[in-house]
Amino acid sequence: MQLFYNPDITEEATQIIFPKEESRHIVKVLRKSEGDILHITNGFGWLFTAKIIVADIKNCMATITEKTLQAKRSYQVHLVVAPTKMNDRYEWFLEKATEIGIDSITPIICDNSERKVIKIERFEKILQAAMKQSLSCYMPKLYNAIPYQDFIEQSISGQKFIAHCEETDKKSLKTEIIPNQDITILIGPEGDFSVKEIEQAIQSHFIPVTLGNTRLRTETAAIVACHSVAFVNES
Repeated sequence: MQLFYNPDITEEATQIIFPKEESRHIVKVLRKSEGDILHITNGFGWLFTAKIIVADIKNCMATITEKTLQAKRSYQVHLVVAPTKMNDRYEWFLEKATEIGIDSITPIICDNSERKVIKIERFEKILQAAMKQSLSCYMPKLYNAIPYQDFIEQSISGQKFIAHCEETDKKSLKTEIIPNQDITILIGPEGDFSVKEIEQAIQSHFIPVTLGNTRLRTETAAIVACHSVAFVNES
């Protein structure tokens, strides 16, 4: 099954007109014609089945014949990850985390961050492609980049962890995760969190954790954290 994404479809919709670029892809690249079936999601859990009634490369039109709401997970995963120096590494994290299962991402700017400007539009496209590839009907929420200090002062519910490399007392993330509970995990930049940032997180009731016995890159740590949550909740 190939999944298309259109955030403007509501559950009450009976018809959909695809934009020019997607119409061309459907008709010219995929060679779809009148009567062919398409599957579309709006990123809010709905899966729509639609039959093409006008196969035009500029305005492909389809009638919605069926709709189902994909069940949500019993928990929400929020990864708060500092941007990496190389953009492609962060994009890799976004892609793989979406495939594994993530609900929201917040880029944080830390004391040791080397990159402080990100391209939200580019990241959104990565998320869209990964959502469609994994046949998920839920689009992860990508928040704007925020200074670490501003984020840590927010009220956050559920389990809260900070993964860092300092030689201090830390617990293993995989043994601390409680299934079916919302979870927020902080992952620092290439230079790790500063001692001050770690102390602030602990004061805000974040539990310091380790992700294993080796030092991981930022994007690898984020993927390991994401997979650990998914694994514990599937056990």
